[in-house]
Amino acid sequence: MTTFAIVLGVIGLLFTIYIGYRASLSDRKLFSISLVALFGGLLFESYRVSRNLKKLFLVFTGSYFLSLFNFLPGKNEQIYIFENHIETWPYSFLFLFTMGFAIFFKDKVTTKLTEGITLLLSISLIYWTIDYGFTNIRHWFVLTLLTMLFLLTAFSIVNALTHIHLSRSIRLTLSIWSTLILFAFAIDNIIRVFSNPGIESSKYLSNGLYIGLQFFLLGVSAIYIMYNYILLSSFLPSKGGNYRRELMEAKKEHIDRYSPDQIHIGHALLCILFSTTIYGLNSKFQVLPRHTMIWFVFLTFPFFLQLYDSLILGRKIF
Repeated sequence: MTTFAIVLGVIGLLFTIYIGYRASLSDRKLFSISLVALFGGLLFESYRVSRNLKKLFLVFTGSYFLSLFNFLPGKNEQIYIFENHIETWPYSFLFLFTMGFAIFFKDKVTTKLTEGITLLLSISLIYWTIDYGFTNIRHWFVLTLLTMLFLLTAFSIVNALTHIHLSRSIRLTLSIWSTLILFAFAIDNIIRVFSNPGIESSKYLSNGLYIGLQFFLLGVSAIYIMYNYILLSSFLPSKGGNYRRELMEAKKEHIDRYSPDQIHIGHALLCILFSTTIYGLNSKFQVLPRHTMIWFVFLTFPFFLQLYDSLILGRKIF
């Protein structure tokens, strides 16, 4: 086994050197500093969550060698161009690593959801929808989606502002709803980040650092994006599998990750007041882009609530 690992390692190293050699000869820019920032954020958060270099190295190595299959010719690829495979190789590795990490460290990646988190996500989605201009579109499909959005948002607000028992069906609904919102925000963030010009093309250092920070933060959130993707895809039937059993397991995972404890109604009111005020001011004065402001609210509200509890109530954050 050790000999096999050594041989495999040598082959992988030689092939990596060859990739670097071919990239250096190409007239195309195949790698960028932005990708370095992205991987930096991914590795930083992976180590912060796992705190286990040995297991992290195993996931990294396994994902790396599997990503080399990206260089095999595709079924519909009539002309094989090695440089095209070099361009897609980092993203292949990113996908495999985040998926492997999300599965291998599932217990550490899983975040316990609460009524408060769902409430904040729902209000943020309302702001995101209005600021994007979706409410101005008069199309039956968009109107149907908006109706569902407002109904589910109202459902999350009612649950947060009342002491309705969080049954298994309610927790399942709120968990799926929270996961859908997080995934929508993640897709929007990915599009926004990759719409930026390369760091190398930035004329000013401050602009380059700002772009690099966005890629770094995207790398930090990558494993959580993958975990939410796995949670959503678990509802799709697998080829040759027992869908009824798989569906029951998927439902159980969503229910287990949602806290049965109800939040303080005062906290829910503060959440509504804080988020609507910040989003309303940003909508009027355009201080930050919508996706940046949403993550800003996600980061700052827990600290605001903790400060409120320590000064007024002496309680801990929900």
